[in-house]
Amino acid sequence: MPGENLSRDEARERAALLSVEGYEVSLDLRSAVGGTDAGPRTFRSVTTIRFRSAEPGATTFADLIAPSVTALSLNGRDLDPGAVFDGSRILLEDLAEDNELVVDAQCAYSRTGEGMHRFVDPEDGEVYLYTQYEPADSRRVFANFEQPDLKAPFRFEVRAPEGWVVWSNGVGELADGVWKFAETKPISTYITAFVAGPYHYVTDSYERVFEDGTRLEIPLGAMCRKGLARHFDSEDVFLVTKQGLDFFHDHFDYPYPFGKYDQAFVPEYNLGAMENPGLVTFREEFIFRGRVTQASYERRANVILHEMAHMWFGDLVTMVWWDDLWLKESFADFMGTFSMVEATRFTNGWITFANNRKSWAYRADQLPSTHPITADIRDLEDAKLNFDGITYAKGASVLKQLVAYVGRDAFLEGARRYFKRHAYGNTRLGDLLSVLEETSGRDMATWSRSWLQTAGVNSLTPQVILSAEGRVTELAILQEAAESHPELRPHRVAVGLYRRSPDGAVERYARAEVDVEGPRTVVGELVGTEAPDLVLVNDDDLTYCKIRFDEGSLAALRDGLGDITDPLARALCWSALWNLTRDALMPARDFIDLVLRFAGRETDIGVLQMLHAWANSALTHYAAPGWRGEGGRLLAEGALRELRLTEPGSQHQLTWARFFAAVASDEADLQLLQGLLEGTAKIDGLEVDQELRWAFLEPLAAHGVADEGVIAAELARDDTASGKRHQVRCLAARPSAAVKAQAWASVVESDSLSNALVEATIAGFAQSSHRELTAPYASKYFEVIERVWGERSIQIGMDVVKGLFPSLQDSQGTLDSSDAWLAAHGAAAPALRRLVLEARDDLARALRGQACDGAGAVGD
Repeated sequence: MPGENLSRDEARERAALLSVEGYEVSLDLRSAVGGTDAGPRTFRSVTTIRFRSAEPGATTFADLIAPSVTALSLNGRDLDPGAVFDGSRILLEDLAEDNELVVDAQCAYSRTGEGMHRFVDPEDGEVYLYTQYEPADSRRVFANFEQPDLKAPFRFEVRAPEGWVVWSNGVGELADGVWKFAETKPISTYITAFVAGPYHYVTDSYERVFEDGTRLEIPLGAMCRKGLARHFDSEDVFLVTKQGLDFFHDHFDYPYPFGKYDQAFVPEYNLGAMENPGLVTFREEFIFRGRVTQASYERRANVILHEMAHMWFGDLVTMVWWDDLWLKESFADFMGTFSMVEATRFTNGWITFANNRKSWAYRADQLPSTHPITADIRDLEDAKLNFDGITYAKGASVLKQLVAYVGRDAFLEGARRYFKRHAYGNTRLGDLLSVLEETSGRDMATWSRSWLQTAGVNSLTPQVILSAEGRVTELAILQEAAESHPELRPHRVAVGLYRRSPDGAVERYARAEVDVEGPRTVVGELVGTEAPDLVLVNDDDLTYCKIRFDEGSLAALRDGLGDITDPLARALCWSALWNLTRDALMPARDFIDLVLRFAGRETDIGVLQMLHAWANSALTHYAAPGWRGEGGRLLAEGALRELRLTEPGSQHQLTWARFFAAVASDEADLQLLQGLLEGTAKIDGLEVDQELRWAFLEPLAAHGVADEGVIAAELARDDTASGKRHQVRCLAARPSAAVKAQAWASVVESDSLSNALVEATIAGFAQSSHRELTAPYASKYFEVIERVWGERSIQIGMDVVKGLFPSLQDSQGTLDSSDAWLAAHGAAAPALRRLVLEARDDLARALRGQACDGAGAVGD
């Protein structure tokens, strides 16, 4: 419906007209159990909104997406739902100065992770509910003014099935069959929340005594489905939570403001997590059913702390509109790693940040849809797509640069003043810049123009001139920018000089920090030093840029990348080499060769996992088609070799086992996987738990070794929600035209699958070894995507448009089809066009990479 996509101009007009005094929301969720799923399953939602109008007699609207409205009244005057409700908006005419709107509606449970999501656990038949709203889906649960700057306190009450527990933002009590919750502080609609059902729930508490003697006690809770309780390591969740609360209290000088702190791990969640104050929700995959590496625990800790940072950056102080989404997401992404490194056992978090998070940012910043960190968000569809690598990872990278620019103390003091000045309010870019100018004395406007208000990523390349005696006579940094985004930014960087020591290690022997300005900057401090083997620009990862190498440094990396002793420097080099591959400046087979030669020596498990992902992507997308067979064989051989050599029972062994399964394709490799599944083969120290069994089964299904019966037998071993997702993916992965047709129809032509099963089906459908089987769907894709986008929810629309783009049909013909669709659909939804344009750009980049790999030459 046209009214669902609220525009920024409409939001501004409504904010100028209205101020909201409070909400009272009553939900009846007893319909969640029993009955059948024929037709939309609904629940009763009764909302009372009290608000003021600056212009008596004016007209506005409230937001509600619901199958039907039973009754409406405005200021005691009954309204005809058929006349004023169009399915997404309620027309409100002739407002008074003080108003009361009462809406009695039938709202629909969701199966797409948007609004009130309803999940039935196949293991025991239990029903679980949770909500997810960002950016604008609370209107699927109760009537409201759905925009972040119309904050208000909320009072919630819920009727639930007998035996259930209900949680919300505030503390709740059950009385006479009704859960009643304490009134919230003034918060935005999108961070209100409910979780309801027979969840497994554990408790703890946090206490803090401040210097003035005041005591703060925060009740802590953590929950998951009953079927996951045996895997739930809540003690580690609480440990990180307490460490984070200590850190933020130490540095923010503003006590946690929202009372209790519950954390719910919920099924079929679209996001990593959501920062609802008092009731943070996470995807339940953060509860590990099998053995995982330390990188998984680090990732969970990072997300816990990211969401906790939001309690201040986002919940206490909220952006006015989604243009300034970075005011919460960039800060939370930065503070998640900042606090994790300083307050928890995960002290190498900046290595993960440099190698993992930044790679997401570099990709996003080279897409045609790249945008400044402070983006131009015209409407809610724009907002939904703006939760991207620019807003999160580039924004966090730029904040890391900002801390180097203004100083740590000035940055944190600015944050403290920002919270106190704007508590429970809404802010724009200038509000933050003003406090940072106060605390640092720096010109923040100039910095902001360069870093926050322009798009694109700069490349920094060293230029070294040596004397005949082997000394540096000049060292300069060359800065370049893409023609489409020509801004040359100021960078505070460290330049490291590395050379091989007598024992064979490659170590840094000289370092200088310098402010890079313009196209060429001389690093005078390093003149006269001995000739380096490797020059590493942006050593220690102080700025956001793509690192390039001079010819001598690149040769040194080819010879001894694994000999670099510093793990952060090594991670930065790997990331730079991957960028060279993506930019068609290094053949994919050269990158794969480096992985085969040096990945086995990588000590950081998160970096190793990224190398595996990059190597697989290099083979799938950037290698010349004629070399893919040989490249796949080399990767499988290398993975198996490392699997057998790695320390038995180690997390590195587990990582190599998963990578081997991902690249295995020939008969011997598949027989080994089958033997490991059946127990007839063994690798010393490798425990094949249930999650690893599914990882081994998928390639067997994809190569026709495991049929539907084998997959069904595996589901019988693991008849759980997680097992069902794995089964659906494996079924769609089978090499059959009929299977692909069925998978396509179940996602494109039907809306019967939940969001999690749509995702699993698409993953199984799009196997890199099935290019011929999926080729017929390239043309079908362009025929159906506009219809799918119009008919399905935005989340499912995004999953289909991104996941089914025919990227494996990597030819000029597919590129031409993409261009033809874009040319013929200029009036299509801008968000849909953006997704197609991004996929088209990835395909064009892949074709350039394949040409480079086929030529076998390194560009410069």
